[in-house]
Amino acid sequence: MPDGPGLPDRRRADPCEKGLWELREGLASRISELEALLRSKTARAQLPAEAQALAAQAFEELAEARTTLRHDHRRRLPAAHLAVAQTRFDMAHNLMLRLSSLDEVTAMMPGLVAYVREHLPINDERRVQVEEIALALRSGTPLQEVQRQVVVDAVAVARQSHIRENLRVRSFTHVVYGMAIVLSVVVALVAAFGALAPGTVPLCFHPEKIGIVCPTASDMSPRSAEPGGDIDELYAAVASPWDYPVVAFTGIVAATVAATTSLRRIRGTSTPYNVPVALALLKLPTGALTAVLGLLLMRGEFVPGLQALDSSAQIIAWAVIFGYAQQLFTKLVDNQAQTVLNSVGGPHNVQGKPTREPHAPAG
Repeated sequence: MPDGPGLPDRRRADPCEKGLWELREGLASRISELEALLRSKTARAQLPAEAQALAAQAFEELAEARTTLRHDHRRRLPAAHLAVAQTRFDMAHNLMLRLSSLDEVTAMMPGLVAYVREHLPINDERRVQVEEIALALRSGTPLQEVQRQVVVDAVAVARQSHIRENLRVRSFTHVVYGMAIVLSVVVALVAAFGALAPGTVPLCFHPEKIGIVCPTASDMSPRSAEPGGDIDELYAAVASPWDYPVVAFTGIVAATVAATTSLRRIRGTSTPYNVPVALALLKLPTGALTAVLGLLLMRGEFVPGLQALDSSAQIIAWAVIFGYAQQLFTKLVDNQAQTVLNSVGGPHNVQGKPTREPHAPAG
């Protein structure tokens, strides 16, 4: 059964938008509410020609928002549809504010002031004027037409600021996903190179009086335990094609544990961009690379005293440590992610946008 004229056909929703269903339906309900309010305003009285033009434009913006929510554009990301539909809805709401009477705008002032405070810095002149107007209204002064224009302009700028905050989250998420893909390709190439040519840069060690020890193979024969001889030839003879893949996989497993632990510091977000998942995916290939590079540094005697591991188990154990140690590098990305998420949702989360007491004078 269709949902009615002008409403999106929910049966046609794209499967990839399931994760955004709540946000999509929430915006659709707000569109329906605003449309009902506009119809009520246009039906109650005969509007002048200018007001009729504003009302017609508001209905057009709401229709565009509904069309966008249908998600028929296969080449666009689902989150982008929400952002575009929200922009259309914001435009219609601003037009509704211009159509409303001064008494109706006065009744809506608490919510409008709160929204302006959430998304404009405390030293923004538009926010300052809106707070001054709100303070005057609380003292009994009626709202003037010119003051309505100031409020509508400030709300429009605050809505644009809110959209830009979400776009910054989207941009950051795409960068993290891109880096995760690039690092994953690098890990695959390293593992493939190690499997095809295990003796070129082996992950093997030569402890004294023991022999040649590699991640998945060892040679404890007297010949390999002797200090003389060509050590590179011995490494090439013992190294296994599974050495690099096993070490890389071990690093990925350790990074998975580290990613699970680090997510406890990431708060949830109401944005349609899944930042925690992007961060977790970035840690996995990073852990594989740090495991491989860490063992190569040990093999090159970069850390004195740790250059001669005497068993395969010790090599794998150090691969686990190095894989988990990727947290030292990705922690900076985690901190930046939290900063980006904190920038969405108001001055309580960002030092640059502090709050102002409602009864304090502006300026």
